Amino acid sequence: MSRLTFGNIVKLGLALFFFIFASFYVLIIGVAAKNKRVIVEGAIYAAMFSLAMVLTWAESLAALLGLLSLGASAVRSFMLRDLWLPKRNRGAPQQFDPVRPQPPIQPPAQQSQAPAPIAPVKDDLSPSLAWVSSHAKQNKHRLPADSYVTILETCHTLDAVIDAERRQPTADATFEYELTAMVREYLPSVVQGYLAVPGAMANDKQPNGKTPNEELADQLQLLSGQADSLHASRHSHTSAELTTTGNFLRQRFGHHQRDGFDFGIG
Repeated sequence: MSRLTFGNIVKLGLALFFFIFASFYVLIIGVAAKNKRVIVEGAIYAAMFSLAMVLTWAESLAALLGLLSLGASAVRSFMLRDLWLPKRNRGAPQQFDPVRPQPPIQPPAQQSQAPAPIAPVKDDLSPSLAWVSSHAKQNKHRLPADSYVTILETCHTLDAVIDAERRQPTADATFEYELTAMVREYLPSVVQGYLAVPGAMANDKQPNGKTPNEELADQLQLLSGQADSLHASRHSHTSAELTTTGNFLRQRFGHHQRDGFDFGIG
């Protein structure tokens, strides 16, 4: 994706032509993007420049304020380029959709390969789950605190399910599919989908009325509930198997407790 579009070239040309008013650029960017935090920051630079214009009795202070506001606003305008010089997308923009997850995300070592279909749980899912946990920890400063904790708790729950399934498979195709999809598709897609949103837009309302932060919290709650359901289902299955084994043993050997052990011979 490139920023070299006709619209961006025009905007950049105008910014350079009116550079003397660079102190107001951040304010303009914030208003256009409807970002309150950027608007407040831009208002500070604009106020500094305006104050410099009225301090006619203190030329040195006025010059210092003017240069500071000009330089700071220009640097911040460059840092906020995603808000006013968007990259050109080759296709339709992806939406952060709570109903339809983003495409599956491969761990870094596998990104160069074509996405593989969801494999049965007989393949080890631990590396994929560890990648999600590690990716979240690496981006802890970008994730809301509550969502960060939910990600780690969900990974812990799924890890317990994977461990139990590795030791004693359920042979339930639906259960295996849901567990594999959770670990390799849904959870990575939600985390990556949020981290793809610029940090400055994390609190901006989307067309559905929610901010990316709120979307992330909602989606993680859904995934956390599904992880808990898989955990409960897995251990209910284990308990049922234990009961079935117990019934067989009581039926097969229970009467020997009264008559003594005969090993079924004779």
